[in-house]
Amino acid sequence: MSLMESFTKPIEALFNTSRIPAGFHSHLYYEIYYFHSGQCSYLVGDRIYNLSPGDLLLMNGMTLHYPKINPAYEYCRTIVHFDPAFAEGLFRAPLLTPVLNPFKKVDNRLISLESGEREKLEPMLEQLCSLSGKNDIISRDRFLVAFMQVLLQVYEIADKPRNRNHEPGGPRQQHVQQLISYVETHYSEDLTLDDMAEAVHLNKHYLVKMFKETTGITLFHYLYRRRINQAKVLFTLEPEKSITETAYEVGFKHLSHFSQTFKKFTGLTADEYRKQVLYTYPKL
Repeated sequence: MSLMESFTKPIEALFNTSRIPAGFHSHLYYEIYYFHSGQCSYLVGDRIYNLSPGDLLLMNGMTLHYPKINPAYEYCRTIVHFDPAFAEGLFRAPLLTPVLNPFKKVDNRLISLESGEREKLEPMLEQLCSLSGKNDIISRDRFLVAFMQVLLQVYEIADKPRNRNHEPGGPRQQHVQQLISYVETHYSEDLTLDDMAEAVHLNKHYLVKMFKETTGITLFHYLYRRRINQAKVLFTLEPEKSITETAYEVGFKHLSHFSQTFKKFTGLTADEYRKQVLYTYPKL
């Protein structure tokens, strides 16, 4: 899917129990992710979260994220993607609530909802999904109103102090968490497997196996994804930089390797991606 195809609608809402989730990815739109049931660990940036029913993730999109699900359990979640600029347009004066603030936090918040909060939010999400895709004027307006109600409810939920501490479970996941944090800090350097194993004090062969079993992806797939994601961020925020400058800045030693990897992960050349970002968001 190209970047432009991803932005055909300013808001998309999906309730799903069967579709295999997308791979390790990022996007320019914001995301509300609500977990209904199943068994899932969610990697968001440099954090691993073990989800429980009623967990709510608020993501700015550009942070890499990937759900690793257990296929033995029915995986059920609601996802709402939306263009933040479009949402800001809906919440102009006299509306005053800064509904996008929870999505702008760097840590991409995970919130465990209390039973009363779930009873309020779940019907709102259900209504939003039921109205999604309907083309008549009344349904479209109801969809927009439902979306605004969801954002207001999410803001109210996010504004409340929480007690649950979302720490990785078990030694293996803690080791992977340490490794991801190390890569997050050093991805732009010339990292080797020996460097990463030494940083977390583990045998490199065990490390590779443990990372794949815990996350569902290989260690170097993650590293290259992280570099390409940062390149996408730079193309969006600093379009005046050359492709060569960007490639070196995110950790690639050879432009050809960067070009091949970028095309492999995005389906576009770096130049095509940068042009489409400028066309879609010319003011960024």
